[in-house]
Amino acid sequence: MQKELLRDFLHLYHSFSPRAAALVPLLAIFDNNPANLRQADPAALSVAGLNPRNIARLRARHPRQVDADLEWAEAPGHHLLCYDDPAYPALLSEIPDPPALLYACGKLELLGQPQIAIVGSRHCTPGGAQNAFEFARDLAAAGITISSGLAYGVDAQAHRGALETGDTIAVTGTGPDIDYPAGNRELAQQIRQTGLLITEFPLGLRATRQAFPQRNRIISGLSLATLVVEATERSGSLITARLAAEQGREVFAIPGSIHNPQARGCHRLLREGAGLAQCAADIVSEIALPLNGVICRNLDDPRRSEAELDPAQQKLLQAIGYDPVNCDILVRRSGLTIEEVSSMLAILELYDLIQSAPGGCFVRI
Repeated sequence: MQKELLRDFLHLYHSFSPRAAALVPLLAIFDNNPANLRQADPAALSVAGLNPRNIARLRARHPRQVDADLEWAEAPGHHLLCYDDPAYPALLSEIPDPPALLYACGKLELLGQPQIAIVGSRHCTPGGAQNAFEFARDLAAAGITISSGLAYGVDAQAHRGALETGDTIAVTGTGPDIDYPAGNRELAQQIRQTGLLITEFPLGLRATRQAFPQRNRIISGLSLATLVVEATERSGSLITARLAAEQGREVFAIPGSIHNPQARGCHRLLREGAGLAQCAADIVSEIALPLNGVICRNLDDPRRSEAELDPAQQKLLQAIGYDPVNCDILVRRSGLTIEEVSSMLAILELYDLIQSAPGGCFVRI
């Protein structure tokens, strides 16, 4: 986009931000030309659906914000991506309300790569964190870019797993210059340097409650499929899963223990028709993505040996004998919490090291 047209577009963007997605259908009426929209007479704008208040907003100018945007975009690795830019991700442009503008920091070419979103609880169990990391690591090793929201818990672990073997995209609910949450600042910086961080929110915008559900449609919209690792029944991750389904994308969920409240959202998704994800291969085969030839552990076989478990999992496995034993006894034997035991039991069963028995009990295989 030519610089003067870009200036006109940025003035429009700041007139409508943070709900600037409304610009996309509006500009289409005026031949996708920001100057045409800004210069249109009130009658034409009224026919286009704008009320007097919105027309007044449309006429406003935002020189400080526009100059700040243009200066920000001059820094290495920074990009302002309008929705009609050739680099704008094709899948995202297909959703009902694509963002009018993306601020992007990092490797812009990742927007053209096949992506899978991994989302879940901010307060995930140790098992949920491990699942997020391993699924992301294995999918990234197979050439798939992992998208998530840079939140604590599952999101952060998904980014870290992807960075170990491949690429990741972080979609934030703040301006591109704001690191949120603060505890993930180092991770955000690493993604800016080796992956890609994007947002539709303007410079300086701090976190608000409304921004994150709005951000979620971008996470799902970028991706061929969304995997929910752990989620309560009221989790925001279910919003992302619902949006993915509405956008015509695949939804997968990882099952967990029936005693784990963090698994109930996933169980609900599975009852509603989400795909069952026991290993990365379940997702890859369903969406029929060609792999890049990388052989990665867990893509074909979820089984593990006892030596591959982390210390807490080994401790729990040693507490399970070949006679049926229930969770209460395992809590006493292992010294772990009921939440940790419930989550790890699901993982050990997935790894074919234990199996369930009548009465809510478990035995070693």
